[in-house]
Amino acid sequence: MKFFAFIFLAMISGLASAAEPSSSGLSDTLEERVKPCIICHRDADRIDRDAYFPRIAGKPAGYLFNQLRNFRDGRRYYQPMAILLENMSDEYMREIAEYFAAQPYAYLEPVVPALTPDEIKSVETLMYSGDPERDLPACSACHGEKLMGVQPTIPGLLGLPHAYLAAQFGGWRNGGIMRGQIPDCMSEIAKKLTQEEVNALVQWLPGLPVSGQSTGADALTPELAQRCRTILSGKEVTR
Repeated sequence: MKFFAFIFLAMISGLASAAEPSSSGLSDTLEERVKPCIICHRDADRIDRDAYFPRIAGKPAGYLFNQLRNFRDGRRYYQPMAILLENMSDEYMREIAEYFAAQPYAYLEPVVPALTPDEIKSVETLMYSGDPERDLPACSACHGEKLMGVQPTIPGLLGLPHAYLAAQFGGWRNGGIMRGQIPDCMSEIAKKLTQEEVNALVQWLPGLPVSGQSTGADALTPELAQRCRTILSGKEVTR
């Protein structure tokens, strides 16, 4: 517990004093200020196949900004993040988001999944065709044909650790503490998947090589843009 308390104090001291001039002799740059973030989120050249905390380097700036704002405003809840961001302005959070979006990232090497041919076929159908009978859009329809995300707010699905993917789906399906306080399209979609489908997805995705770039926002159909408007805007929308 003492170790985690030390980390948390280091995070607060690094980011929460953003508006104050530096008196420590260190250069008062954004690079210095965001160093507490990588205590949990790891430096860009450190990768961990079993990591639970997500990478933030290289993700779309709009996506990162929305997540920071959601933690600050209580639409997502995780106490360390909420406390860290509670007095932070939109302008400063956008600076942080743009900084990390511009950082390179050393992706994990693909791992061949232990799936049967039928399981692989089922996952590929969900990924590229969806299931209209269950009102499930193809994953690629939102996350891009190459699954590398859609600018400026939808992240890619490749290069993510199995542990992180499993935790995210668990949160969407079961309402984990890191997930949103309002419904969003990923919660709705994840709850329509079977546990077997989720297990296969989180094994299949880390087996794909990372290639290509994120696509532009015009890749989304108007129907999907409307369905996932809370994610795209980062704000609660009255239904």
